[in-house]
Amino acid sequence: MSPNTILDLSSLVCDGQLFTPPGDRSRVEAFIPTPFRENHAANLVELANGDLLCAWFAGTEEGASDISIVMSRLPAGGDRWTWPVRMSDDHTRSEQNPLLFAAPDGTLYLFHTAQETRGSARSDWEVRVARGEVKGGFCAQWTAEVRRRISTDNGHTWGPVETTFGEPGSFCRQPILVMSNGEWLFPLYYSLLDDEGTHGNDYSVMKISSDAGRSWREYPVPNSRGRVHASVVELAPGRLSAFLRSRAADHIYVSQSHDYGRTWTDPEPTVLPNNNASIQAVKLRSGTIALAFNQFSAQHADPHRTLWPRRRWPLTLALSEDDGATWPVMRHLDSGDDFCGERNERLNRRLSYPCLIQTHDGSLHAAYSYRDRQCIRYVRITEAWIRDQRSDLQMFR
Repeated sequence: MSPNTILDLSSLVCDGQLFTPPGDRSRVEAFIPTPFRENHAANLVELANGDLLCAWFAGTEEGASDISIVMSRLPAGGDRWTWPVRMSDDHTRSEQNPLLFAAPDGTLYLFHTAQETRGSARSDWEVRVARGEVKGGFCAQWTAEVRRRISTDNGHTWGPVETTFGEPGSFCRQPILVMSNGEWLFPLYYSLLDDEGTHGNDYSVMKISSDAGRSWREYPVPNSRGRVHASVVELAPGRLSAFLRSRAADHIYVSQSHDYGRTWTDPEPTVLPNNNASIQAVKLRSGTIALAFNQFSAQHADPHRTLWPRRRWPLTLALSEDDGATWPVMRHLDSGDDFCGERNERLNRRLSYPCLIQTHDGSLHAAYSYRDRQCIRYVRITEAWIRDQRSDLQMFR
């Protein structure tokens, strides 16, 4: 079946087949196949041979012992994503937030987190928390470490699991950036438990390697408590901007560096909203910054408190031509179920954790958790597609 085939979405199943959705022949989509109940935190990479890989975590529920990393492949020139293969198998830990990194020498890395599990179902744990018997969230992220595997044959076979960062609470989400000086910058954060048992004590750091990942030095992002998932772009040699998720569900924040990531400014709110969910930015070949995010923030948000709005829709792409100062071009990648009204709010299923890359041919590729993590949805578009519809939300200028 050709990617230009138009399918009836009402009968669509998650079979990985590329298709063109009704009413928009300028985008190509697929629902990546999965046998798992929960699918989250997708990450994409393009290989030198043109293949695309997508990794995510999957299982019954986030934080459970059966959550592991899986991966699917879209072969170059192919029209279907493959059935996912399991990439991790530590049944004593919940393995989450995979990152695929194709190094300049062709070596492929898979990084992911691994945290302790509770030995119970989430529902049982939450009952115990309500009774005051235990403290802390079901997902014990403050116990996490970052692990890796390495492939030298484009991800067909993999080396053993190794621990890259063993400090408790080490967490990753965003990809490694190869800076113009050849160094690797790996955005991380420490997910630490606060007095209320939430993620309020999280803070961001940057790991930098000058020897192709053999060793790393850590550089803090000052006053970044509650600002995590830093997505870093290099605006000019040595000049970086890191766009951050906010635990306060208020705004996307930005921190800047002018010395290849050694020192950073205090994160400051941008004009873009954030709902305490993941984002991703990428610098396009045109020089434009593209940013994927949920266009929603909590009312009366306190920047010093952790909030968890249920709403994770719509999923929006924004463009900036002035290094992130303004975002005059926006278009929804996915508006969701579109139920309106307060009483219908619960009917809208969540779209979250977008990843966004640009491949060698200039195309943009996105993947995200679709409708309450039922599967991973893949979309291929162009920068021109985003510009086809300009946002009327002039307040973001």
